[in-house]
Amino acid sequence: MSRVMARELIAIYADESCLGNGREGENPGGAGALVEYRRAGSDEIVRRDLWLSERGSTNNRMALRSVTASLDELGVKGATFNILFTTDSRYIVDGMTDWVHGWARRGWTRKSGAIENLGLWADAIAAARAHVVQWQWVRGHNGHAQNEYANHLATRAAADQTQSGGLVPSGFEAWDAAARARGAKHAPPSAFLDVANFRPHAELPEPPE
Repeated sequence: MSRVMARELIAIYADESCLGNGREGENPGGAGALVEYRRAGSDEIVRRDLWLSERGSTNNRMALRSVTASLDELGVKGATFNILFTTDSRYIVDGMTDWVHGWARRGWTRKSGAIENLGLWADAIAAARAHVVQWQWVRGHNGHAQNEYANHLATRAAADQTQSGGLVPSGFEAWDAAARARGAKHAPPSAFLDVANFRPHAELPEPPE
């Protein structure tokens, strides 16, 4: 059996927020993730939420933390999954599919010098190497239901400075119904990916120490 077919498939929709990103001072940040998987023996989709925050942050920091937190949570007790990781962050998708390989070949430096957030990149790479991951980009604030919900989790976490403390039962369905009742025009939730269409990216290099 192939390394793809041997593992359960899980979908993660992640987003980040930093209130006042780029301004001087302490800008509160948040990250959110919606996790979806099929209940064993059925077609029922189970959803779980995760969110976290930090007082002084940036969008890029929180994007990296969304990767580490969600993948580490799924990797508890050594569990390994096929994961479709969807985000509107080019920083994450381009970084994980392209940049990190060049950085590793150059001894974890960029052509222009030091790598920003290198410690967080190391954490995210280590978390991702425990799984088989396909990185997928979607346009943000464009009506993608799960991405819009992850954004809701992230912005709420940034504003309230709260943590979920791990994966918790999801509020996606209630949020979706309430948003549509208010006239939101986002699309129906994306269908769960068939494992036959799962296309993992290349294994990531060993992270820097």
